Amino acid sequence: MRLGEDFFHRDCLEVAPDLVGKFIVRRLPDGTVLKEQISETEAYRGTEDLACHASKGRTPRSEMLYRESGTIYVYLCYGIHSLLNVITGEKEQPQGVLLRAGIMHNGPGKITKYLQIDRSFNGRNILTDSDLWIESNGEKYSTHTDVRVGIDYAGEYWKNRPWRWILDN
Repeated sequence: MRLGEDFFHRDCLEVAPDLVGKFIVRRLPDGTVLKEQISETEAYRGTEDLACHASKGRTPRSEMLYRESGTIYVYLCYGIHSLLNVITGEKEQPQGVLLRAGIMHNGPGKITKYLQIDRSFNGRNILTDSDLWIESNGEKYSTHTDVRVGIDYAGEYWKNRPWRWILDN
């Protein structure tokens, strides 16, 4: 079952743990369908979160964070990796969830490479897109939390927020 607006129109701290165990699905131009079960997510929440791109103000890069829930936010990391995020919550209140790892691909850049997701997806909507969506098999999965990865620049408080959810074995 494809996830709808009600799922994403919540705070990122509610959506992020609920995305763990769901499936990111990509239909390629030739009709091939690829799936990856989400095993890890991270939440980024508002201008006060110094790890969130919105903390630097409203810029061309952070503009997607201010859009409607379900907006796809793909940005380039280290000039190499496209990272996939989904915007959550209310429009104009910047927040989103990074799809950090999958069962088969253990990094955010590996997921997007496998699914052939690049910056051309930036600004599309996961609720209505015919080539990229998230679905559930109806099962509930248990998770545990940890600190977010690779955000030392955000300072001790923000880097140590337990805003990463990981699928339990």
